[in-house]
Amino acid sequence: MTEAVAAVDLGATSGRVMLGHVGHNELSIRPVARFPNGPVTAPDGSLHWDVQRLYSSVLDGLSAALREEPDIRSIGVDSWAVDYALLRDGTRLGEVFHYRDERNALAAARVHEAIPPEELYARNGLQYLPFNTVYQLSAETDLAGADSLLLVPDLFGFWLTGRQVAERTNASTTGLLDVTTREWDDALIERLGLPRSIFPELLDAGSIVGPLDSRVARELGALGPISVTAVGSHDTASAVVAVPAASDDFAYISCGTWGLVGVELESPVLTDASRAANFTNEGGVDGRVRYLHNVMGLWLLSESMRTWDRHDLPALLTEAATLTNPAPIFDANDAAFLAPGDMPGRIAAWFAEHGLEAPRTPVEIVRSIVESLAVAFADAVASASALSGKRISVIHIVGGGSQNELLCQLVADRSGLPVLAGPVEATAIGNVLVQARAQGLVTGSLESLRALVAAAFAPVVYRPQRPRRNPTTLRDDSAF
Repeated sequence: MTEAVAAVDLGATSGRVMLGHVGHNELSIRPVARFPNGPVTAPDGSLHWDVQRLYSSVLDGLSAALREEPDIRSIGVDSWAVDYALLRDGTRLGEVFHYRDERNALAAARVHEAIPPEELYARNGLQYLPFNTVYQLSAETDLAGADSLLLVPDLFGFWLTGRQVAERTNASTTGLLDVTTREWDDALIERLGLPRSIFPELLDAGSIVGPLDSRVARELGALGPISVTAVGSHDTASAVVAVPAASDDFAYISCGTWGLVGVELESPVLTDASRAANFTNEGGVDGRVRYLHNVMGLWLLSESMRTWDRHDLPALLTEAATLTNPAPIFDANDAAFLAPGDMPGRIAAWFAEHGLEAPRTPVEIVRSIVESLAVAFADAVASASALSGKRISVIHIVGGGSQNELLCQLVADRSGLPVLAGPVEATAIGNVLVQARAQGLVTGSLESLRALVAAAFAPVVYRPQRPRRNPTTLRDDSAF
């Protein structure tokens, strides 16, 4: 016998509602709704998320899930990190800014004037990214009127239950959690001049946020009680739960819009070398540490396709795989590629600035992007191992990037390690499993949950086909 839970998985370019069925040695998921997501440009040029429209899509998806499966036990919500809503008396103040908005450009300098980067890393363990919540709040103009701050998945949880909380894995990306205690760093918050009262109660993944609000339940057509469960609400935290690893000597690449490359640890790495390499220590499910580096990810491809107004990426990848000349490599981590815009033009400008010949045709550019991502991923895996002291014998690629056969093979070639690709829907699967364990449908450690994933979703194996080559990328991590 299996029972059902619903996973709401919100990404930077799309969202989905998935039904998960879980029982003893049984795990399956299926999509019931998919919907687009993306930035909205305001008249003043600022970038926002249309969270109200996104929530409406979530409700439609949950209604569809309940029509298919009236006995859903639980709902869990995960999303991208760092972005937040400010509220007063439960009402949202203004729009939810998009992390790529230009307001963050000068905000980090203000924070570093108050707290040097070295001290900030020792306190929060986070890599420097200009859009971390701690920097966004320095650029905020609505703080004085707010009585609560909710990260995106917690905002949706509030709308579903009426309870305001902060789940720890996502809260760890704000830069305002103590990296060792995983509690709000009150001293840091005070030194930055932020109101402590806006930061809500913290919950661990697997905690019950509350029952579905009665009004929402009626709107969805729920026939019985449904819990809302705090999952690994940072989508990468949920994805790492679903890495089908057979042992602990693995690295993971959660590859979608971003490529999150790292290892799972029991304690953070806070050395000067770790900070210089721009590695982050984020919270994982069951108190684990996601020690990782952010790489620009499939954003480089999707933004190029948008610039070209093309929709044939699979065909371009197939043709790119046939190219025999060495592909030119660029630094996929360069901050020049962060904002929306003409990605092929920016890539050409990068090569021009470095005195190198740029790829010209769409096929050549696609091959260059994939090769550059493979180099960045392999570099990050090697750095994660060296900085943490953890031996790595296999790389797991999960998420949308696991379907990119060229990328998976090139990561194996560049790293010299076997790559196990899949599952594609790792985030939703991890979301489902944390809910299922909270509901008593499965028991055990993360390792036992991963064994269930491996049995249900056999990964595709890619083995190195050529000797590992030293990367030729010119890097400047200080710019990012």
